[in-house]
Amino acid sequence: MRIAQVAPLWERVPPVTYGGTELVVGLLTDELVRRGHEVTLFASGDSITLARLEPIHPCAMRQDPSLKEYAVCEALELAQVYKRASEFDIIHSHVGYSSLPLAQLVKTPTVHTLHGIFTPDNVKIFTYFQQQPYVSISKSQRQALPELNYVATIYNGINVASYQFYPQPQQPPYLAFLGRFSPEKGPHHAIEIAKRTGLPLRMAGKVDVVDKDYFETAIKPHIDGKQIEFLGEVNHSQKNKLLGGAVATLFPITWREPFGLVMTESMAAGTPVIAMALGSAPEIIVPGKTGFLCQSVDECVMALDRLSEIDRRACRQHVEQNFSVKSMVDGYEAVYRQIVANSLDNDGCMPTSAIAA
Repeated sequence: MRIAQVAPLWERVPPVTYGGTELVVGLLTDELVRRGHEVTLFASGDSITLARLEPIHPCAMRQDPSLKEYAVCEALELAQVYKRASEFDIIHSHVGYSSLPLAQLVKTPTVHTLHGIFTPDNVKIFTYFQQQPYVSISKSQRQALPELNYVATIYNGINVASYQFYPQPQQPPYLAFLGRFSPEKGPHHAIEIAKRTGLPLRMAGKVDVVDKDYFETAIKPHIDGKQIEFLGEVNHSQKNKLLGGAVATLFPITWREPFGLVMTESMAAGTPVIAMALGSAPEIIVPGKTGFLCQSVDECVMALDRLSEIDRRACRQHVEQNFSVKSMVDGYEAVYRQIVANSLDNDGCMPTSAIAA
């Protein structure tokens, strides 16, 4: 099957450090190539892929301080994708609502994976184009806009083999936090949990421009380099070591997280997750087996006393069974076939390459 993967341009595919969506797109794209599909990846020029790369901007937009109008690059990306739509059997968009208006103007079907959340503003355009095919990345994600034409829920997958398993946490014990330093990710809650328990907290992740004031006022004053340590952005091996060595990874979110890749990454390394029971967390964590779901900071603190109940190997097995690259790509292949078949019903013919794949 001839497949166009349309990636966000903000980060490289796969990302050097932070970038959950780009990591998923990279894993999906490469596995599709391994399975014999003809895949074209539209992404930043510094991306690394087994597919045919169509570079839109020389590097990830976040790495280019001279770039002021980010929307221009995305518009150019979509213009190239849909100008060449007839070259593909299906287009897979990972860029949110931006692709919706163009998708309805070509015969080649587009499937849209929803990597973000619905807002009072974007819900208007999603509702307007509600009949286009959508993939949710958790069941929880659908609740805010249940009327969309969801064709599947496909959980994000990770390459479990690339994560070293830690059968025991490092000593002395510490807690880990990994993610964007923004109010919705709850790093301020992580700091409170650490201070109330007396455990050291190692924190890593990026600080976006929009979150700089939050970081300066709510996070930075607590960083002392002793109990509360800020590591900045980390690469894959550093991330694996940070998560795997911890007694627990804190995921004290304040919003309805669509998926939360860090939860699966932590469990793949053997480390249980203590999370607020919001968004996708109840779909990813098995309470008492791979972590704990909490309703408050108080409950997060109390959950730390129950870590001895967790078998770290069970954490990894849970990810292997439910959040692997294989499982994710199996799901997307089924979606592609379904949508192409529906296109056949509507147009009366199917591309030869689609039948062969």
